[in-house]
Amino acid sequence: MRRLASVEGGKGPAAGPTDNREEQPESRLWHVTLSVSGDPAPPADVRRALEQLAHDHPFLLTSRYAADHAEIRYWEEALDLRDAAAVALRLWGEHRRTAQLPPWEIVGLEVIGRETYHQRLAEGHGPAPASPVGVHPF
Repeated sequence: MRRLASVEGGKGPAAGPTDNREEQPESRLWHVTLSVSGDPAPPADVRRALEQLAHDHPFLLTSRYAADHAEIRYWEEALDLRDAAAVALRLWGEHRRTAQLPPWEIVGLEVIGRETYHQRLAEGHGPAPASPVGVHPF
């Protein structure tokens, strides 16, 4: 478990006793599936944009796309579901210009914990593991 030393009055941890350490919550892995949709765009442009997004966001596992929609799956490290969802909801908009993503809207979001993801797989439910990794047409 990670611990962070308490810092008071601008003094660093070396300036005072280390018994006043506060526990920091540990981040966890969340499996994110983000679905976007909008007016049709040339599939080659969509593919290139998703490849650039994967380059910009290195934790991207796989993307599937068509002319008018796409699905992005990746793992996000965050303290809780709320934080992971907030990052996911910003992903498309924050990278729209730099990756030249289509001006599509988010139409779906699923964020599940790592344990839930693996439980679904073990029960034969949920999406198969991302294989092959990368950008692929639907």
